[in-house]
Amino acid sequence: MLSFDDDFTPPDQQKTDALAAKPVQSEAKPVQQAQPAQPVQQAPQVQQSQPVQHAPVSAMTQAQTIAQPQVATQVADAAKPQTQPQQVNSISFAPEEAQGSGVTGLETIAFNAKRLRVDDKRIINCRADLNQLVPFKYEWAWKKYMDSCANHWMPQEISMARDIALWKDPNGLSDDERLIVKRNLGFFSTADSLVANNLVLAIYRHITNPECRQYLLRQSFEEAVHTHAYQYVIESLGLDEGEIFNMYREVPVIHDKDAFELQFTQELADPNFHTGTPETDQRFLRNLIGYYGIMEGLFFYVGFVQMLSFGRQNKMTGASEQFQYILRDESMHLNFGVDLINQIRLENPHLWTPEFEKEIVELFDQGLELEYRYAVDTMPRGVLGLNAGMFSEYLRFIANRRMKQIGLPGKYDSAKNPFPWMSEMLDLKKEKNFFETRVIDYQTGGALSWE
Repeated sequence: MLSFDDDFTPPDQQKTDALAAKPVQSEAKPVQQAQPAQPVQQAPQVQQSQPVQHAPVSAMTQAQTIAQPQVATQVADAAKPQTQPQQVNSISFAPEEAQGSGVTGLETIAFNAKRLRVDDKRIINCRADLNQLVPFKYEWAWKKYMDSCANHWMPQEISMARDIALWKDPNGLSDDERLIVKRNLGFFSTADSLVANNLVLAIYRHITNPECRQYLLRQSFEEAVHTHAYQYVIESLGLDEGEIFNMYREVPVIHDKDAFELQFTQELADPNFHTGTPETDQRFLRNLIGYYGIMEGLFFYVGFVQMLSFGRQNKMTGASEQFQYILRDESMHLNFGVDLINQIRLENPHLWTPEFEKEIVELFDQGLELEYRYAVDTMPRGVLGLNAGMFSEYLRFIANRRMKQIGLPGKYDSAKNPFPWMSEMLDLKKEKNFFETRVIDYQTGGALSWE
């Protein structure tokens, strides 16, 4: 078993049947705004956009347009001249101002509403004030945020000198080895952008808990660092940037994986989509599993094994080191996602129906097939001590683990891990790393436990 996948442990006490209590209505009257001498002509109201059409898995449009939510009219009103200054010494949120099933953090602020209680908080469909980080209810979310901050690194800290020399040497790498490097840079360079878009445009606005949102903000930054890392490697090696970054439109196995994931973001980013019903809550949960369980938990692992195998053979050590750090980040993203999924399931047990469970298992089966096709495409012949058959076994092992982590029955219990050394790749502490390229002080905020 891989040592970096923490098992989910729910909080000791979960009050799953208590929704957030409504704050006391404020008796303070709102400040009257100055009225203009002549009626102000209102701009024509923007017509609400139509739901986003989902592209089939087999085809991705060249450009995806995601409609933005309308800005509340209160925001425009607040910009008008005031007859006297507004009092803002004490503010709180009035949940009755919220529209839909949950809140976004942009609702009208009510004066003198009561203070937030920890029991008011929930992961989704909560009407408690999202602008108040404390009191914490989900300590695991805050701890993961703090651990991620201590896990900081930047791509340019890693020397690419040896990689550049090896890449420029006509006899430095075989054609098959060069194919692996270019294919993985082509997939990962856009995959982390898809993940970041999903976080910012889809997941964040439906999560109604500030601790979890705090981690999502940190994760979004880390996805940007990863995209920066791929660009840094591509630029260092002097690769054709247009070729690498456009592979998700030109290489079928990369296109199909990205198109499979994009369907989830398109649905949740639709401004007409709101959680609050069993159907929409299930769709949201499906998105979390699609990205945390399949994209970050399955689609990344062929590339991780391949790129880290270079480093084990003292080749492409700089690029391999970049991928090692990215793997550490992604394992933390995965563990957060597992906890998030399980917490939502704990608070909303009615969502996990036999039909929904069957749908999720089918998604994992599709993801497994897509990732195996990627392994065959990137490695048509054995190289680096690897072959496609080994990945068939490894992917079943990984998929089985991911399903069990979120409460699904194991489907591939007989699968074994042919790469036990992968767990060692996470054991990079304040010491000279295994590539022997430089002395690294990887953490900046204290010791982390990776057990």
